[in-house]
Amino acid sequence: MEEIIFLVEESEEGGFIAKALGVSIFTEADTYDELRDAVKDAVKCHFDDDKQRIIRLHLVKEEVFAA
Repeated sequence: MEEIIFLVEESEEGGFIAKALGVSIFTEADTYDELRDAVKDAVKCHFDDDKQRIIRLHLVKEEVFAA
C-alpha cells in the first residue's frame, strides 16, 4: 500500500497547513481534526483511482524563545 507523508505546521494566521512530500498536494484547515478530513479529500481529488493509501501526518512545531 502506498504511503503519502504530509508535513504539518501551524499557520501564522491560525490553524494548520499540510504539504505532501514528493506529491504536489497542499491543504489547510482551522483545526487539526478538520485538517485530517481536508487531507483525505485532497488525496482523493489528486488521484483518479480507488486505490487505498496510507496517510502519515508529521506535525512539526517550531518554538523560539530567549533564555
